[in-house]
This record gives sequence, structure tokens and C-alpha cells, in this order.
Amino acid sequence: MMFIGEIGINHNGNLDIAMDLIDIAYENGVDVVKFQKRTPELCVPENEWDKVRETPWGTRSYIQYKNDIEFVAVEYDLIDAYCKKLGIQWTASVWDVPSLEFIMQYDVPFIKIASACLTNKKLLRAINDTKMPVVMSTGMSTFEEIEQAINILESCDVSLLYCKSGYPTPNNEINLNGMVSLMEKYPCMKIGYSGHEIDIMPTMLAYTLGANILERHITLDRNMWGTDQSISLNPDLLQTLMDELNQIDSILGCHDINVQSCEIPAINKMRN
Repeated sequence: MMFIGEIGINHNGNLDIAMDLIDIAYENGVDVVKFQKRTPELCVPENEWDKVRETPWGTRSYIQYKNDIEFVAVEYDLIDAYCKKLGIQWTASVWDVPSLEFIMQYDVPFIKIASACLTNKKLLRAINDTKMPVVMSTGMSTFEEIEQAINILESCDVSLLYCKSGYPTPNNEINLNGMVSLMEKYPCMKIGYSGHEIDIMPTMLAYTLGANILERHITLDRNMWGTDQSISLNPDLLQTLMDELNQIDSILGCHDINVQSCEIPAINKMRN
């Protein structure tokens, strides 16, 4: 099972915060940390550019804010070097073609496609041209839209992450059996779960149901400024989740019906 720690934009444009989150992911056995890469002028609708937003750095137009939190080459070069030093992999969700071309400069294990980009055919075609492994989230999508995206990505080894794009997603709207339906429809694919809920139980249930990949947002503090902080796992919750996941295989055990060593005293006491 691969666990992706989604740093996303929880670094708020601060490289020190990003490095701290990489450290926390590494210390808790996360396999891959993931960022988000955008060209704001391409991803933000023009009618949103001049809207005023209050930020920790003062009043900003929305387009300025989006540029303020966007890492560029100097930061990603340092991230790349630091991850190599630690021995943890990193990648990014790419939201537009220039961002894809930028991330392709690095030796990332796969390209991530965010739920919001699943219907972006221009981007999907550009990703297909790379022939890179792809992990694609399926939030906000129908079976038909997922199938169309997979068909465009015919040259890529595609894995799917079942996902609900509610921030947060209420537990009663996760519908985790939908992940099982993806497994049944695409038995030859790796299928996983990307969660935006508050707690950790749905992620554990997804693993128990057979998820090959798990993804959760991570943060230093849920009270930090930013849109994704409240649905992210702080260090304590990340550690708790990883500890619980590590116990699941042992608890499930094998399919045999047999007598366990802990039962011998009961047999001697109650059957003899």
C-alpha cells in the first residue's frame, strides 16, 4: 500500500513550513509527499482576479494571493534535494499544461491529476503524451467522465483514487462503497482512496476494503490560515492513523479457521 501525504498548498508559500511537513511525513512512514502546481493566470477565472482577499500578508487581490503561495523553481529545487536526502519521494498535482512541463523537469514517481482536472481534456492529452504513471482522483465525477479520462490516458499506467470533494466531507456522504464499485469496474487497476473528511476512520475502512493507495492532506496545525487546513491531519492525527493502519493486517490475519495460542488456556480450562 502506498500512502500519499498531501501537503498541497498548506505551506502557504513558506518553504520552511513545507520542509517541516516533509519531515513529519518522513518520520511517520509516508511514502510520497505531494504538492500542487498551478499557473494562476490559467487556473483562476479572470472575473475572480481582482476580488479582494484578506490574507496573513495583508489585503491582496485573489490573483496576487494565488501567485504569493505558488512555489517556483528555486523552491522546488530545494524540495527535490531535501526529499532525496531523506529518502522520501515527492510529486505534484498539475493543474495546467505549463505546470505539467515544469514538474516533468524532476524525477517524480507519478503525475497526480486532481479531481477538478479530470474533465480537462487538453491537460489529459498532454499528460498522456508523457507516458508517465498517473494517479487520478475522481471527486465530482460520474462513471462516464472517469471512463472518458481513462480512455484519453491510454498511454499511461493509471491508478484511481475514489474521492469526495467536500471540504470537509460528512461521513454520511462519503459512500465508501463507491470505491468498491471502482474496484469491480477496473479490476486490473490500482484503486485507492483520497479523503477530505475530519476524522481517520474512513481512511482505515478504505484500507480494510482493499485500497492500494491512500491519500490525506497533512498540516502543522488545523488552525493555520488556508482553505485545506481544517480537513488535514495534524502530526498527532497522522501518527495515530499510520499506527492504526499498521495494525490492520495483523488484526485481519488469515482466512483459516484454527485455534490460536491465546485460546489454549481456555481449552484446557473449559473443555477438559
